[in-house]
Amino acid sequence: MLTILAYSMIIVFMFLIMTKRLPAMVALIVVPIAFGLIGGFGPELGPMMLTGIKNLAPTGVMLMFAILYFGIMIDAGLFDPIIRRIVGLVRGDPLKIVVGTAALAMLVSLDGDGATTYMITVSAMLPLYRRLGMSNLVLACVIMLAGGVFNILPWGGPTARAASALGVDVGEIFVPMILPMLAGVCWVLFVAYILGKKERRRIGMVSMAGSRVSNVAVLHSAHAGAAAAGRMDGTTGQWVAQAGAAGGVGADGADGADADTVASDPAIARPKLIWVNALLTASLLGLLILGALPLPVLFMVFFAIAVMINYPGLQQQKERIAAHAVNVVPVVSLIFAAGIFVGILQGTKMVDAIALSVIAAVPAWMGPYLAIVTGLLSIPFTFFISNDAFYFGIVPILAKAAAVYGISAAEIGRASLIGQPVHLLSPLVASTYLLVGMAKVEFGDHQRYTLVWSITAALVMLVAALVFGVIPFVGQGG
Repeated sequence: MLTILAYSMIIVFMFLIMTKRLPAMVALIVVPIAFGLIGGFGPELGPMMLTGIKNLAPTGVMLMFAILYFGIMIDAGLFDPIIRRIVGLVRGDPLKIVVGTAALAMLVSLDGDGATTYMITVSAMLPLYRRLGMSNLVLACVIMLAGGVFNILPWGGPTARAASALGVDVGEIFVPMILPMLAGVCWVLFVAYILGKKERRRIGMVSMAGSRVSNVAVLHSAHAGAAAAGRMDGTTGQWVAQAGAAGGVGADGADGADADTVASDPAIARPKLIWVNALLTASLLGLLILGALPLPVLFMVFFAIAVMINYPGLQQQKERIAAHAVNVVPVVSLIFAAGIFVGILQGTKMVDAIALSVIAAVPAWMGPYLAIVTGLLSIPFTFFISNDAFYFGIVPILAKAAAVYGISAAEIGRASLIGQPVHLLSPLVASTYLLVGMAKVEFGDHQRYTLVWSITAALVMLVAALVFGVIPFVGQGG
């Protein structure tokens, strides 16, 4: 009976969030409570929920201060010189432009927010694509591949969800995944090289085919369009006219749009503190990798230092925190709501009942390979269902089943991150609509163009995870 109740709860939860009947945060709260009452656990639900919330509190704190820290760094302009340098280096060569797009997207992805990555990278690079007549599908593809690999950062969402659902420390999941993540980075750069080479060949062939005049006219038209438009509005994805931009081309070949889209707001930028901020960020990342302190403590301390150094005034600090609250609140509230879901799922022993049924259904020969199975399943599951449904509804079940074969929950958590490069192509991901809107491509075209590359990126990370021993090839008894 408990098994039926548990499966019913997960099915209802998935149905409600996939059909958008309820937002994930609300569903994580009301669905487990409703099924807990149906199962007759009413008097015990309070302690169960409180236990779940307490267990997830460190993850919520870490996410909150990580988002605030990187938000402060972006506000202060830490990444502006690198962005300008990339834009300056790649100008004029399609191959360099595509590889530079990937590098820039990875850099901006450090803040863990997909929407920010899309707005900054598209705004900086789209004028160059338009100027040379390059394919916008390449732009969208490379940005999404980079974002997909960096989506496994602890403050990006999936890693925190996996840690929350499995009740393990975020560091246990993420730190071993750094090497597979670097393999994914290399693959994305390789894909960018291949796509850039194709673009260079395509644009070059047009010029060599006796169409020099018409090709120049096309490039001139694209350049004029970019200059006249002025800049990309990051909210609407539309080009906004800018006074004096038409025909404005500087000595370095950059128009007003380029300059306008690679700089932070001068009112809050802190260019004089760039080396201080760079040292601070390098120290944070170094201590994170070394595991010197728990992640929540690290981000709390470094956020406090960063905001005091860059914005010493009390009012300034309040304004910066308020500006990033729109990113902080949805993520953190989701984590604490998940505490109720996980607390009830574990406290009522529903997760144990489901695990037993899964173990019974898994063929004997497949059990020792559940880490690999989890990695492969994460590719379609995170595409067809949301991250919330996968990490809170399915991953705990796989972890329970894998434990029988000596595969730890942390190893299953790492394997569950493999599908993230494909996940961002899902129509369930809201930020993807921002990307295709800003890049001026159709959603279906973007999916068809990017899907194969996304799947290969996930498979590269899976192979790397196996090679580096991040997840076991076979569990005990295999």
